[in-house]
Amino acid sequence: MARAARPTQDPALETAPETAPETAPKTPPKPAFDVVAMAASAGGLTSLSSVVAALPPDFPAAVLIVQHLDPRHRSLMAEILGRRTECPVSEAMDGSQIVPHTIYVAPSDRHLLVNPDHTIALTESELVHFVRPSADLLFESVAATYRDRAIAVVLSGTGQDGAMGVRAVKNMGGTVIAEDKTTAAFYGMPGAAIQTGSVDFVLPVGEIGPALVTLVMTREAI
Repeated sequence: MARAARPTQDPALETAPETAPETAPKTPPKPAFDVVAMAASAGGLTSLSSVVAALPPDFPAAVLIVQHLDPRHRSLMAEILGRRTECPVSEAMDGSQIVPHTIYVAPSDRHLLVNPDHTIALTESELVHFVRPSADLLFESVAATYRDRAIAVVLSGTGQDGAMGVRAVKNMGGTVIAEDKTTAAFYGMPGAAIQTGSVDFVLPVGEIGPALVTLVMTREAI
């Protein structure tokens, strides 16, 4: 007898291999702040070094720094701070775009400001409180551009530069930190900022860097 042919399975009924469902890539959450502006004068190099040393290489905000220096000499601040941190550090250049994860240092005898399009402006306009670069001008421009997404930090220094600027940052909803008297080599600048009533945190310098990491890297969903 002839053997009956085995029925063949309809290809349409064959079970297709399971594949993982496609998912759209998730947009990474935003950092809580976009920029940190720091100002210092006498005794400020030690304070600035302590703060930037605590910032991780993936610190998502840009950092802008002004320090009062002798205008007769080229500033070595960028090179010095670059040896203290894993973040890229460069001397600020006029017209350059501000990008995250980067530290910008004002050159000697030039005011450092932020334009509304998030680019850097360097000017040789008149002295403010007898100094150039000015903390007040930096803070005021940062407040106008970044509003509640800005942090201002006032470190060791003499005089009152920065006091008007921290008011601007606070009025726009930003956050202000000042170095406390126990660690500031010179308390004039942080003390003047504190007296405005616009300072949110008064901290020893060793706690400022970790506080910035906590504040900035507390991410919020888009």
